[in-house]
Amino acid sequence: MRWPLKPGILKFQPVLVSQISAVLSVPVYGEVHDREIAHLLTDSRSLVFPGESLFFALKSERNDGHRYIPELYQKGVRVFVVSAMPDGSQFAEAAFLVVGDALRALQMLAAHHRSRFHVPVVAITGSNGKTIVKEWLYQLLSPDYRIVRSPRSYNSQIGVALSVWQLQPDTGLALFEAGISMPGEMERLQQIIQPDTGIFTNLGDAHQENFRSREQKLREKIRLFTNCATVVYCSDQELTTRVLNEALPGTRLVDWGRREEAVVRVLSMEVTGTTRVQVRYRSSVFSIELPFTDPASIENAMHCVVYMLICDYSEEVINQRIAVVESVAMRLEVKEGINQCVIINDSYNSDVDSLRIALDFLDQQASSLQLSKTLILSDILQSGFSPEELYRKVAELARARDVKRIIAIGPGLSQYYVLFSAFETRFFQQTDELLHSEILDSFHREAVLLKGARSFHFEAISSRLEKIAHETVLEVNLNKLVHNLNYFRSQLQPGTRMMCMVKAFAYGSGSVEIARTLQHHRVDYLAVAVADEGAELRHAGIHIPIAVMNPEKSVFDLLFEHQLEPEIYSFKLLNDFIAAAARRGIQAYPIHIKLDSGMHRLGFAPAEVPALIALLKLHPEVSVKSVFSHLAGADSPALDAFTHQQARVFRQSAAQLKEAFGYPVMRHLLNSAGIERFGQYQMEMVRLGIGHYGISALPEVALPQVCSLRTIILQIKDIPVGETVGYNRNGKVVKPTRIAILPVGYADGFDRKLGNGVGEVLVKGKRVPVIGNVSMDLVTVDITGIEAQEGDAVEVFGKEITIAEIAGKIGTIPYEILTGISRRVKRVYYQE
Repeated sequence: MRWPLKPGILKFQPVLVSQISAVLSVPVYGEVHDREIAHLLTDSRSLVFPGESLFFALKSERNDGHRYIPELYQKGVRVFVVSAMPDGSQFAEAAFLVVGDALRALQMLAAHHRSRFHVPVVAITGSNGKTIVKEWLYQLLSPDYRIVRSPRSYNSQIGVALSVWQLQPDTGLALFEAGISMPGEMERLQQIIQPDTGIFTNLGDAHQENFRSREQKLREKIRLFTNCATVVYCSDQELTTRVLNEALPGTRLVDWGRREEAVVRVLSMEVTGTTRVQVRYRSSVFSIELPFTDPASIENAMHCVVYMLICDYSEEVINQRIAVVESVAMRLEVKEGINQCVIINDSYNSDVDSLRIALDFLDQQASSLQLSKTLILSDILQSGFSPEELYRKVAELARARDVKRIIAIGPGLSQYYVLFSAFETRFFQQTDELLHSEILDSFHREAVLLKGARSFHFEAISSRLEKIAHETVLEVNLNKLVHNLNYFRSQLQPGTRMMCMVKAFAYGSGSVEIARTLQHHRVDYLAVAVADEGAELRHAGIHIPIAVMNPEKSVFDLLFEHQLEPEIYSFKLLNDFIAAAARRGIQAYPIHIKLDSGMHRLGFAPAEVPALIALLKLHPEVSVKSVFSHLAGADSPALDAFTHQQARVFRQSAAQLKEAFGYPVMRHLLNSAGIERFGQYQMEMVRLGIGHYGISALPEVALPQVCSLRTIILQIKDIPVGETVGYNRNGKVVKPTRIAILPVGYADGFDRKLGNGVGEVLVKGKRVPVIGNVSMDLVTVDITGIEAQEGDAVEVFGKEITIAEIAGKIGTIPYEILTGISRRVKRVYYQE
């Protein structure tokens, strides 16, 4: 069944506060019942249109949205959904809707909004591929439908509600993705989305840590399809086939795969430069040519093909459209640019919602680095708005984020230049005109957002603005970093604070961007190894407390200048610091006392604690912010008895310090492994380090790896039998061998011990061994039998080859692998 494209221009229809009150079944406290609401707000940092926004004061274990009400009121927000009524005298012009649970209220409102529209809704879930399938369906179907879809990966309890709020009378089709991380979450998402059709992408290991088994996770996910008429899935996974048939007996299950009984049976699959898939559907046999060759893309594309088949698209139309479907850049990248600029490249898609999200990120980056904001924007295609309304909205978004300069490319933007009179502007018809102008060379200390439709080829602009760097890059996935942060937060008791370690260049991943992300997600403390690292963070706009673990007398002035809090581990260091503070007339400067509980590195011994207390009481120049110690073997079950002994020693000494002073003193003992294995010793704070990056002490927990080291193939050679490869002729060729030379070596952090067959890299999805010795700047791998070309991407470590695996091969620990990545390797940060 296909639905026609609805005529007219999509126009968002606001909702009255009185109507929202009726949906939530709560009264309105205030005098603005007739105010129109167009935007739902859950994050105060995303405010753009205050007069039309409804703020939901969400509460979590770590944060409380009620604390942001005064700030939002000052900025013009007048309607709030709260679970606790604030002092009304401060907010005379505001309206409050008091509910038991603000998140549930948000979801109720979204579910009611969904029920108003009788349009086909497709819900997509699975372990991987949700966003890609959604975006490809959008590309394939947008010529026929006015489509609303989830922005980016908005598939959470909050994201789904905000996605569904986009539905409007002119919507012809909705595509929503839904994701869960624990049991019991999908029922709410199903009630919000109320899908007619479901697509199950696949079953993998993502988020497995909160489920007893893969089958339990699968059963939880497919609750999304409870009332669906049709569900599309791949039946090559036997578990998926069995569980779907058991759980959804009244649903039309449209499977594809190699099974004889499959509704869309795959008869053959031929991979050359593309993938030709021969299928049988109903009584017809035909071929679909997919412009992809990797298994994940083939699977995602086939879900889209099958959906088009059940919507009665012809083989010819499917082949025409799938041939030009574009890969989805599912990430918003941050790169170092020329002339002290930061380049934010968002080629994910080009629409108003994704622009708003990208501008939020631009504001975050520019504010912390004190850079001016520049937007390079192409015409926005298929927006659903009239051109004038569209570009007026774009101008409002840019103005709300204090963008200084806009460089606009395309005839549409040029036609409406008058709407952008408040900005410094330049208009171009085509991207080439900008590339041949002098403008790009004039950028200096700017945060530059590139936001362009694919047809405008903004990758050429990005290449011009990026600082020239090594072909080998360390990619840092900030979404996965936050996922891991939240996993460890979920292990904490209410009220326990978190100190995040960003020492040693944030374990090799880059201190500033990691610190900025952690600050944005409201961690309590950061910790660095040396004062210079802390000063760098302050220069980058990091304002939360920073502890310095290895302070030296020579850097005390730097500590005072940048409000960095030193670890104090000896009487000499304490006396020197007190003297320095006294010379400056400083009182109650925060310090962190290190105790030696048995590891026998730095720290005061238990017997020294009484003398330490006596000295501290004599000197008001310093104030003890925290007292802490290090565990020697929190990740090793064989050392558990010693860990408990350390905890007893620490708690006894820390108790003496806490009781000695008339102010609160925090205690912290647990590192990443300790958080997972010794929750009884959390106390007031914990320290998270390697856990950020996907390393867990529990074998049953599979955290996503944050960092990926990638390079390219520089050259390919065929080497005959009897020749050798590399220094000392250690790479002996015993059969005709094809080799690839990669621009990564031990100077980049690729350890020499990985040479001569010990290490592997990933080429075209296949593991290939290192041949010969590892050089300073190059390594050679054996790619015999693999169809690779010069310039192809190579994974050194990442999703398939893990840091832990490499560490195990050479007898070291993941810390050393990460911190060993040279600073000459460019760091690329991105958000999915």
